[in-house]
Amino acid sequence: MKILALIPARGGSKRIPGKNIKLLGSLPLMAWTIRAAHDSGVCTAVVVSTDDEAIATVAREHGADIPGLRPAALATDTAGSVDVALHALDCYEAAHGPVDGLLLLQPTSPFRTADTIRRGVALFTANHGRQPLVGVSPAQSHPAWCFRITADGMEPFLGWAAIGSRSQDLEPAWTLNGAFYLIAPARLRQERRFLTSDTMPLVMDDPRVALDIDTPEDWAKAECYLESDLPALTMQDRS
Repeated sequence: MKILALIPARGGSKRIPGKNIKLLGSLPLMAWTIRAAHDSGVCTAVVVSTDDEAIATVAREHGADIPGLRPAALATDTAGSVDVALHALDCYEAAHGPVDGLLLLQPTSPFRTADTIRRGVALFTANHGRQPLVGVSPAQSHPAWCFRITADGMEPFLGWAAIGSRSQDLEPAWTLNGAFYLIAPARLRQERRFLTSDTMPLVMDDPRVALDIDTPEDWAKAECYLESDLPALTMQDRS
């Protein structure tokens, strides 16, 4: 299968200025994802979609392709990931021909490994690309213990009967982690979303691999991971 890896990296990050090219350890943040995509050996091409020339320069330095800068209309805070993905997909296929899968890899998940990418593409290929695949991780807070606030107080989303359950008796709950989205181009163009009713899960139960950097606190956590045994985790996929 021909798999196009797409890394969306818009400039102008507000919570962490210059986030996508800020050094995390010895590499710019986005370079972790570029490297993992290349090292996986299952991506036909690795493309970065950006509106920022500085990001484009760093992306090229680390081996990614840049199909021109992203149009201004797709570089705003409100621009949707589907529109960004379809623009990059259209540009790539116009120049290089059709692909079988579009793999969206957010640069804010730097520790998603080459092995994780290989595992996801293998699942997608085994199903002949008929069903999309997304990364999921164990939910930090089980929905049985989540509440909505009402005019009279609060009520549990799953009803009061679940409140007394022991954690080991609850059905495992999973949440999207943003680290992996893989879909056939025809499905994305038809449904204009990555998450469909027949989506399959790619389980990532290591919290380091599933980390999504959105805040300075997330960045600090990533640096803590780097000081532990994460380098061994990421390097083992490069063999």
